[in-house]
Amino acid sequence: TSTGFTMQTSDKIFVAGHRGLVGSAIVRRLQAGGYTNILTRTRQELDLENQAAVEQFLSEAKPDWIVMAAAKVGGIGANSTYPADFIGLNLVMECNLMWGAHKAGIDNFCFLGSSCIYPRETAQPIPEDALLSGKPEPTNAPYAIAKIAGLVMAESITKQYGRNYFTCMPPNVYGPGDNYDLQTSHVLPALIRKFYEAKLAGHTPVTCWGTGTPRREFLYSDDVPDAIVFLMEKGEVPSMVNIGVGHSVSIKELAETVQRVIGHEGEIVWDTSKPDGFPEKTNDVSRLFGLGWRPKYTLEQGIAAAFAAYQETLVPA
Repeated sequence: TSTGFTMQTSDKIFVAGHRGLVGSAIVRRLQAGGYTNILTRTRQELDLENQAAVEQFLSEAKPDWIVMAAAKVGGIGANSTYPADFIGLNLVMECNLMWGAHKAGIDNFCFLGSSCIYPRETAQPIPEDALLSGKPEPTNAPYAIAKIAGLVMAESITKQYGRNYFTCMPPNVYGPGDNYDLQTSHVLPALIRKFYEAKLAGHTPVTCWGTGTPRREFLYSDDVPDAIVFLMEKGEVPSMVNIGVGHSVSIKELAETVQRVIGHEGEIVWDTSKPDGFPEKTNDVSRLFGLGWRPKYTLEQGIAAAFAAYQETLVPA
């Protein structure tokens, strides 16, 4: 059924990691775009760590497209506690799925990278060609190196075999279905939970990590698949494309925005004994914007939508 490198609504599309934050948003976006032939497998149905199982699935299902949103992910805390898991599991899953897809003759593969693959010390906003121009941020180097390996594999398969394998690098993504566990979550969901719980407790003070000065870019989860589907429908695209809003906010501004959306009236305390991570991380999105795509959600709109979805998860069934 494949019609070359431009995705058609009749194409069979396998979304790996469809239960995750980005994966579930990709499935919703494809369905909204009239794509009906979407393949998904839970971890129980298809273990991406099992090479034989992955290769059997690919040879039987023969999808026209694979979108790999499956990954082991987490914030600074999780990355420093489980560095071996972050490199080992991600490398194994990427090799099994991407190299397996190539061996099965699948022409189209969209790999989800992350803006944390870029060097700690680099130009801001970060252009795609900054990759490997310096060392990764130490707090997430094992994860970053696994993602870089996947990106280079996609690029190499395209170069040597003429396939359409490319990587999208989103910034911090948040939205419905996010992880709100304070031990393993990323900064934005952690802030939503902290401010909401403090509000319920009578507007008690909220403690935030670090100095509040690092700058981060945040993209609402529904904007990620919107950009990805845009690129898949375009056909042949650059081997790596930054996705984002093109500007960042300081963690202090982020905390104050979350506080305002949630209606918490207490104090914000900064625990400067905690690490800051990257000083700034903003994607240069001129390549993507030049192709004609723009995000739909502002930060405030996105946080309000994420907060509404979070509140729904707390209502007892």
